[in-house]
Amino acid sequence: MEKNKKKARYERIYKQLEQLFIKCKDPGARMASICAVLHYKMESFFWTGFYLLQGDKLIVSTYQGPLACMQLAKNQGVCWAGINNGEPVVVPDVEQFPGHIACDSRSKSEIVIPVRDPTGKIIGVLDIDSKVYNSFDKTDSDELLKIIDLIFIYD
Repeated sequence: MEKNKKKARYERIYKQLEQLFIKCKDPGARMASICAVLHYKMESFFWTGFYLLQGDKLIVSTYQGPLACMQLAKNQGVCWAGINNGEPVVVPDVEQFPGHIACDSRSKSEIVIPVRDPTGKIIGVLDIDSKVYNSFDKTDSDELLKIIDLIFIYD
């Protein structure tokens, strides 16, 4: 998708979610809604979901798409890279990412966005896979960071 069109779509998604969240402050419900809206409004998104930290384990939570890995091996793969680095990770070709965890062989590119609680502590990640190489870029990263911030905004 062309950059300006993609940015405009993310902005519409943000506004839709912002309106939905006025009546519901539950973070789990908000994560579920984020997954559903992103998954069905961004046609290249093959798997869209959250992995949340439980102690030192990264466990699948709310998601849309095919069956996922239930637990991701510690300090391996793209999701753990996002947690350990504390910043988004864009992977144009998952087969070129050292230690990539292949939950579904149809996944070709991936983006991971760390999720922080209101204190700034990382509690998990938003993980999105695509069946297409090079699906994600800085526009995705910037706009998804904004959307993730909605999880804990209660104004």
